[in-house]
Amino acid sequence: MNSLADFAPGNFVVDLKNLEPLLDRLQEGIIGHDKTRRIFFFNRAAVEMTGFRKEEVLGKDCHEVFGGPLCGKQCSFCGGAPDSWTELNYPLNIVTRRGEPKQVEMSVVGMKDQEGRFAGVLAAIKDITSLVGMKLWTGDSVGFAGIVGRDPKMIQIFKQVTRLAENDYPVLITGDTGTGKELVAAAIHSESRRGRGPFVPVNCGALPEGVVESELFGHVKGAFSGALRDKKGRFELAHGGTIFLDEVAELPRNMQVKLLRVLESGAFERVGGEKTITVDVRVISATNRDLKREIERKNFRRDLYYRLNVVPLQLPPLRERRGDIPLLVEYFLNRARKREDKIPRFSPEALSLLQKYSWPGNVRELQNAVHYALARSEGRTMGPEELPQEIRKESSRRGPSRKLNPEAVQAALTQCGGNKVMAARLLGVGRATLYRFLVSQETLLSHKQI
Repeated sequence: MNSLADFAPGNFVVDLKNLEPLLDRLQEGIIGHDKTRRIFFFNRAAVEMTGFRKEEVLGKDCHEVFGGPLCGKQCSFCGGAPDSWTELNYPLNIVTRRGEPKQVEMSVVGMKDQEGRFAGVLAAIKDITSLVGMKLWTGDSVGFAGIVGRDPKMIQIFKQVTRLAENDYPVLITGDTGTGKELVAAAIHSESRRGRGPFVPVNCGALPEGVVESELFGHVKGAFSGALRDKKGRFELAHGGTIFLDEVAELPRNMQVKLLRVLESGAFERVGGEKTITVDVRVISATNRDLKREIERKNFRRDLYYRLNVVPLQLPPLRERRGDIPLLVEYFLNRARKREDKIPRFSPEALSLLQKYSWPGNVRELQNAVHYALARSEGRTMGPEELPQEIRKESSRRGPSRKLNPEAVQAALTQCGGNKVMAARLLGVGRATLYRFLVSQETLLSHKQI
C-alpha cells in the first residue's frame, strides 16, 4: 500500500487521493499523519530529503520512525492530539537517516474530515541547507542560529559552528565574559545530529564544592544526609545529547580527575553507588580564563586540558566587532517590541556613544544598557541622557573615534537608511571624513577589479 488513500483514515476528504500524483511530483517533502501520529503519506521528495524509504514509515508513529518529534520542540502531538489546528510555519534542523544535519523550513496545515472535525496534518518541508550555507559563506545575513553578527570574525565563527556540527569532537570555547559562549555551544548542538537530544548547561563556577560530584554524576538514596531518593546527574540527563560545562576552570581538582575518566570511557558511578553508568554525551566546555596559565599554577590538569581542547573556538570581544553594535541594538529593541508595541529608537548621538564604548561586559552589557535606556525613556527617541553613566563618561573622555572600517561603515549606513550625514554622526566622524573613506574604498575596489 503506497497511496495517500490507502493510509488516510476513512473520514478524510475523498479528494485527497486525487492529489497524490501532484504531491508526489513536488520538490518539497510532504508528510501526512493522522491524530494518532500514524504516517499515511510520504512523497518522493520526503524520501530523498530524509533518507527514509516509504515502507519504513507508512503506517507507523512518526516519533518511532524518526527517533523523536521530527518537528523538534514545535511538536503539537507529544502530549496527545490537539482539538484544533492553526497553520504553523517555522525553520527547523533535522537529521537524515544517514546522520546528516539539514536546515529546512516546515509549513504544517490541518486537515478536516467530512464533518469538519480536525483529523490530522500535512507538513511541507523545504530544504534550505544550501541557501543558508550560501548566505553564511558570503556574509549576506544578520546572524546564524540565534547569534547576531555580520562582522568577518563572527562569520568565521558561524562557519566553524557548521563544521563542528558534523562531528562529535569535544570543543573548548574561550572568550571574555558576556561574549555568548553558551549561545555558541547551543548552536553547535542544535545544528548537529544530536539536535533533537537534550542540551544540558552546567555553570561549574556556581556549584558549591560539596555538591559538584552529585550534580554532575548523581547520587543514590542514602549516599549522604539529605539524599532521600536516587537522583540522576547532569551527565545522565544529557544522554544522547550535549552537556555544556561553562566556567570549567572552576572545577575542583578531584572533580577534574572524574571528568577525565568520563571523557575517556563515557562511564562513571553515582555518589554512593556501585553500578557503573555509561552515557553517550558530547562535551562542550567554556572558560574566560587562560587554562595554560592555570596549568602552570597547578589549578588545572594538563591531561584534562588536552581532552577538552580537541577543537578550540575563540570568541571575539564586542570591542573588536563594533560594526555589529547597531545590529545587536536593533535585535534587542525588536525583542522588546514583541512585548510592547510603542518602543522608542535611539538617536544617532546615543548610537554613536554606544559604538565608541569599550564594552568590558560585551554583548551582555550592551543588552543591559538597552534595557536601562528603555526603562528611563519617556519619549519616542532615546538620547545620550538615557544611557548608563559609565558609557557617557568613557565616551566623553576618549572623544570621537576616527578609525573607520568597511564593516562599521556599512552597518552605520544600514542603520541610518543610507543617510550619510546621520551615518557620520553615528560613527563619530565628520561628513567629509566619511565621504573620503567611501571614495577610497571605491577606488580600492576598482583597482582590485582591474
